[in-house]
Amino acid sequence: MKRSRGFRSGTRRLLYIGRSVRRTITKTLRTFEIGEKVLIKHDASVQSGMPHPKFYGRVGNVVEKRGLSYRVAIKDGNKDKSLIARPEHIRKL
Repeated sequence: MKRSRGFRSGTRRLLYIGRSVRRTITKTLRTFEIGEKVLIKHDASVQSGMPHPKFYGRVGNVVEKRGLSYRVAIKDGNKDKSLIARPEHIRKL
């Protein structure tokens, strides 16, 4: 059988959330201002709105709000990229 190479493959340690960590509603209700610097850090207990794991630990700027999510602009090498992430997966710097 062919090996599965899905969206979250190879991220067992990266997206691990410990037993003592509890999911709280305040993470979902966080708000960010446009132009604010944020850190992309995944919350593994929430799968929806999670950016690709290769962007884990990157710093970017909030460009706009899209529904419940935010669009974050980052620099990937020489390219400018934008990610759409929910507030559970981004933190203020």
